Amino acid sequence: MEQIPVLKLGEFLLVSIQVELHDELVLSLQDDLTSRIERTRAKGVLIDISALEIVDSFIGRTLGHIAAMARIMDAATVLVGMRPAVAITLVELGMSLQGIRTALDVDKGMALLRASQATQESRHR
Repeated sequence: MEQIPVLKLGEFLLVSIQVELHDELVLSLQDDLTSRIERTRAKGVLIDISALEIVDSFIGRTLGHIAAMARIMDAATVLVGMRPAVAITLVELGMSLQGIRTALDVDKGMALLRASQATQESRHR
């Protein structure tokens, strides 16, 4: 079965989705990612969907669930690279992707994760 790679970059995990998602693959990603957050104690997850042309309601909901699970495990989630057609589809489906911050590209997404991490660290001091 195909698997989406999850890369560790410092305290963050990077997921670059380069294939079209189907239900089984997105559920596998959910399981893999939550396991990696636990093992690595990651403080943030960046999900790059720039290669996706279509996001249906199930995939959109599952991305929201991934973000909620990550948040419960003390990791922020940023979704980057959303194409305009995907954004339009999600809005038309009534999906707001609560709990997921978005950015235009990987650089801006990493900046959001770093800022989130700095805010968390200052709260714990």
